Amino acid sequence: MRAARFHEYGDVKTLVIEQVPEPHPGPGEIRIRVAAAGVNPIDWKVRAGAVREVLPLELPAIPGRDAAGVVDEIGDGVREVSIGDRVFGLGGVTGATAELAVLSAWAHAPATWSDEESAGAGLASVTAMGGLNALGPLDGRTLLVEGAAGGVGSAAVEIAVAQGATVIGTASERNHEFLASLGAVPTTYGTGLAERLAVLAPHGVDIALDTAASGSLADLVAIVGDAARVSTVADHVNAERLGVRVVNAANDSALLAAAAELGGQGRYTPRIERTYALEEIAQAHADAERGHTRGKIVIRL
Repeated sequence: MRAARFHEYGDVKTLVIEQVPEPHPGPGEIRIRVAAAGVNPIDWKVRAGAVREVLPLELPAIPGRDAAGVVDEIGDGVREVSIGDRVFGLGGVTGATAELAVLSAWAHAPATWSDEESAGAGLASVTAMGGLNALGPLDGRTLLVEGAAGGVGSAAVEIAVAQGATVIGTASERNHEFLASLGAVPTTYGTGLAERLAVLAPHGVDIALDTAASGSLADLVAIVGDAARVSTVADHVNAERLGVRVVNAANDSALLAAAAELGGQGRYTPRIERTYALEEIAQAHADAERGHTRGKIVIRL
């Protein structure tokens, strides 16, 4: 099969397209013929070797953690999915950006989602839902999402709105119209945030989710008044210091199924900024590494 791989840690020039052996699912896993694969911040961090002490790899490695496609092989013990089903989901830290990929968590893709949208839903939805679930019930509460225009942030906004929250999202001004289209009240991040929020939410902000790791975690705690009412999916260092709950992405089929249900109801649609061909993966990684994306970057196989 064709796949993207890197044989050594480094910049985007390490990425090559080549023929590699086909993977096969183990017990509790499935294999899909990949239609599209997501590009996430963890992908370029893994490729660059920035997290090698925490996530060591056996090189060469295929980048990518989430993908969407059609099931073509099923491991022992797997139920409720059949050959030919259209699914999206998560595999290991690597392995998704290839013609065939093994998933350990998945859900049926809603008919309302394109292949690209399905590929963009995996890691973003489980991360967003995990961060939101840590904050308790959302209905009737005012939620601040820091970094609301990115892949995880935009998913969190739409999912929280679907669950009855009033959402205020921070982003650069160029993304304010985008946030409003998701149902959020947009504002800029940085200096003066507390003062802007006092105008936008005169009765206060109840809870906050940090998806940006921009150094604002202490400010978010001060804004909501209690570290227990803040969660982060990105800022591990400051969270430990401040007593904020850290939520790590989990290969959780139940969370994927919940995201798919919202998708089928038209209440959550993964937002895709740009789609790249497999041969353009170096450019996709470079663009992801620069940040400031609006939604997700996806590789089309």
